[in-house]
Order: sequence, then C-alpha cells, then structure tokens
Amino acid sequence: MNIISKLKNSTFRDPDRDRLLIIVFAIFVLMSILRFDKFVSVRNIQSMLYSFPELGVFSLGIMVALITGGIDLSIVGIANLSSVIAAIIMTRLGGEDGAGLSVVFLAVLVSLAVAMICGLFNGYIIGSVRIHPILATLGTFQLYGGLAVIITKGYAVFGFPESFIFAGNGKVLGIPFPFLIYALVVVFLAVVLKKTAFGKRIYLVGSNNIASRFSGINNEKVLLKTYMLVGLLGGIAGLIMIARTNSAKADYGASYTLQAILVCLLGGVDWTGGFGKISSVVISVIGLQFLSSGFNLLRFNNFARDFTWGAFLIFIIVFNYYMHKRDEEREKKRLSEQRRNMCQSHQSS
Repeated sequence: MNIISKLKNSTFRDPDRDRLLIIVFAIFVLMSILRFDKFVSVRNIQSMLYSFPELGVFSLGIMVALITGGIDLSIVGIANLSSVIAAIIMTRLGGEDGAGLSVVFLAVLVSLAVAMICGLFNGYIIGSVRIHPILATLGTFQLYGGLAVIITKGYAVFGFPESFIFAGNGKVLGIPFPFLIYALVVVFLAVVLKKTAFGKRIYLVGSNNIASRFSGINNEKVLLKTYMLVGLLGGIAGLIMIARTNSAKADYGASYTLQAILVCLLGGVDWTGGFGKISSVVISVIGLQFLSSGFNLLRFNNFARDFTWGAFLIFIIVFNYYMHKRDEEREKKRLSEQRRNMCQSHQSS
C-alpha cells in the first residue's frame, strides 16, 4: 500500500502531462484514421523528424522566457539575423572551392555569438531599463529583422557547403541529423534548468521576483543570462532552419513565434512565470507536428491552418484556465475536509 501511495505522489506523475499525452494520442489516432497509408509511413515519420526540430528549439526558448514571467517575441528575428550572418560568412569566405570545415565552424561560432549578444540586449532593456518584455522584444524583433534586411538588401543568401547542409538534411544511423541536434539541446537545457543554481534562480525569479530579490538574487543579472540563453536557442534554431532549406533570408519563419507560444501553452508552461517542464513542451511540439503533418496530407490551405492555430491557442488557454480552477477548488475542498476532521478529532478527545 505504501508503494502504491508513493507512486501516486511521485514526480513522474503529472496530471497536466497526462492530459497532454491523451490529446497528442488522440491527434495521432485521428490523423492515422483519416490518412493511414501516408501518415504512418516511414517516409512521413522521417519527414516529421526533419521538420519539427527548429520549432522545437524555438519553443524551448519561448519556454525559458515564459518561466521568468516574460516572453521573447524577437526570437525568430534573432534566428534570422544570426543565420544571415552565418550564411554571408560561408558564401563570402568560401572561395572558389567552397567553404571548408574551418569556415563553417567560424560561421557557426559567429552566428551563435551574435544571437547571444541580441539576447543580452533583450535582457538588458527588460531587466535593467525595466521595459515590459512584450514591448521590448516586439521592438527588438523589428530591429533585428531590419538589420537582416539591410545586410541582405531583402535577397536570399544561398549556396552553402555540403558539410553545413548535412546538419539540416543528413542522417546518422538512419536518424535525421536535425532531430539529433534537437535531442542534444533538450538534454543541455534540462541539465541547465534542473541541475544548476542558475536554473533554480530562473524559476524563483518567475515565481516571485520580490522574494527572489530579498533572498539575495540579482534579478537583473538572472534576466541578462536568461535572455542570452534564449538568444542562443534562437541562433541554434536559425542554423537548423537555413541548413534544411539551403538558404537564408530576413523574413524566414514568421509563423514560428505563434506556434512556439502555442506549444508552450499546450505544454502547461505558466505564462505568469515560475513553472514549465521540458518534457511537456517536447510532447506538445510532437503533437503539434502530428497536427501539421495531418493538415498537409489532408491538403488544408494556409488560411485554414492559420485559423486553426489561433483557435487552438485560444482553446488551450481557456481549457488550462478551467482545469487549474478545478484543481484549486479540489485543493480547497481537501484542506477544508482536513480541518473539519481535525476539529472533530479534537472535540472527540
């Protein structure tokens, strides 16, 4: 009996994650019924493993920002600016024989450094200047996008070396390489959030920034590092994106911001801050990919798809609100019953 009760109270059990798994499984079953011959095929599964990693990394970046009680609407702009710079380095320094591994390595390093600098600027104006995260990152989204347009003059940059394109289109032991990058990012972020003091401070700042300040935490410094981490994730997603498409442009991935927010809310990340689980976000992005792949196979047009994303986002917000309200009422009822039982035991004694 003790073992069963321990299992019920285990951290592995999560009602929100259980509900999410049911939703994802229902989407998978529905799409399998509608187009079983194509949806469950090896080709379609591999196509999904190629497609969702960039959205998955964007979603992890949005999740980290949401945990602090903020948000980063500029993450796609960061991805485009940093990836454009990487593309220019590879095409300009490649020479007649194309860019070698050293040039590709330099381009990746510079790209990620630029992404982290963009994130650092976001963290500064949010944490130190005290501009609201929505307004701050909405402005920097336009700033970074405008810089990318100035650099490229609105044209796409293409013609990357094969060694770089492999990161977006190659396979290792039959597993798409973008998925392996995504798996490494998930493990890295899980270690940062769960095993480091910095990760615990991110959650504490998001839960109660006043309490964190009085406990000796430098909130501004935490926000600087947090948005640098978000920028790094945006830079990684941008590199995956241009490696998969073999081109870089200032306006790629415009729909990823809304989809990443949808993934986080579907994954139970608290938009007010202080709570968010990587495992739930991973399950959520897989479910959204099932939905997107099913829409493609059913030949939904883009307008219907955008409408569905928006409707699904509103549904998830309302659904989570009522679920949490129900859980709070149950908790209040349980506490009142405990008090009543204690009073009765005192009276009887």
